[in-house]
Amino acid sequence: MYQRFSRALAVAALVALAACSGNASSGIAPLAPTATLPSQPTLPSNVVESCGGPVPTGYSRCFALMRTDIGAPVDPSMRVAMGRPGGTSSTPAGYGPSDLRSAYSFPSTTAGSGQTVAIVDAYDDPNAENDVNVYRSQFGIAACTTANGCFKKVNQNGVQGSYPRGNSSWGQEISLDLDMVSAVCPNCHILLVEASSASNSDLDTAVNTAASLGATEISNSYGGSETNASNSAYDHPGIAITASAGDSGTGPEQPASYATVTAVGGTTLNKASNARGWSETVWSGSGSGCSAYVAKPSWQSGSVFACPNRTNNDVSADADPNTGVAVYDSYGSKRNTGWLVFGGTSVASPMIASAYALAGNASSVVYGSYPYSHTADFNDVTSGSNGTCTYAYVCNAEVGYDGPTGVGTPNGVAGL
Repeated sequence: MYQRFSRALAVAALVALAACSGNASSGIAPLAPTATLPSQPTLPSNVVESCGGPVPTGYSRCFALMRTDIGAPVDPSMRVAMGRPGGTSSTPAGYGPSDLRSAYSFPSTTAGSGQTVAIVDAYDDPNAENDVNVYRSQFGIAACTTANGCFKKVNQNGVQGSYPRGNSSWGQEISLDLDMVSAVCPNCHILLVEASSASNSDLDTAVNTAASLGATEISNSYGGSETNASNSAYDHPGIAITASAGDSGTGPEQPASYATVTAVGGTTLNKASNARGWSETVWSGSGSGCSAYVAKPSWQSGSVFACPNRTNNDVSADADPNTGVAVYDSYGSKRNTGWLVFGGTSVASPMIASAYALAGNASSVVYGSYPYSHTADFNDVTSGSNGTCTYAYVCNAEVGYDGPTGVGTPNGVAGL
């Protein structure tokens, strides 16, 4: 179980925002004038955050977590000096597309045509198109390029060729997101929308742009503390919008806590000698929570939902860095390039968005409600915990619905 830093340590850690907004090609983004200082997890020694926290009010951070012990070993004493390096390898480590398709029974090779999965992130990854196609080539997936009409990158206003400044921390998030879409839905088109900064106002603009450009699914692998009850940017009926629940254990984050999105929690996914061939428990870092602002949606009803407001999450997928996924990134800082292994609920959100695309049902989906009436099409996760909470089901796995994993992980796509 992750332990929490004290508030005093979080204050000292505010300088880490430079790492989240920084590693950029044109300097450090300024801090917002007022900052909230949520507790941050003490990460395992073999994991670092791509986008360090804490997050100022009005800003979000990405939830990608990078393994440092894969491939070439990295001296822990060099982490700060070398920009939080990860362990890299000349060949992939971590789960690849065939693993994810097996674990979740995804019809990846036969479904997804005509769907466009949008990835919304902050800043520019100038190598995004190249890197996603290195990934696809490695795993025998057809190229997805601007030239063949499969890939499109725009800024937050929908313009191609006029991108934000580069940022290698968010660049890792972009690589992770694009690779997960490729793994789960290789027949999908991909729309990458890059917000000008990690401010919520810029990210909101980018989400609205994704919707206006015809995305059938939109994945958001970022978040921050709750501040309000709703946000029109994440309210697009007929478009499946997913959001990562966060990597800090119990405590709701936005945009995941909005009732208009599918909140995606995280599991620990292991191969197993059972009929499925896999087993899952709650990942101890997965976000979940009882919202302080968002009213309980109608599909969260009955005695199991003791929380009086919206409960995170709706569904879940692999997110534990120690059962992480292979990602290719050539834009990372210093030695953070090549084949890496990532975890975090940043893995789970684009996977679920891509699973919605495989289902091809987004036009009839009302927010995150559909899985609740199709629970038989999910793997129920019944063990594990992500912290302590007022309502036991919000942070502990149970038979049926629970906060960390929602109704469970996909068993095919009939529930999406």
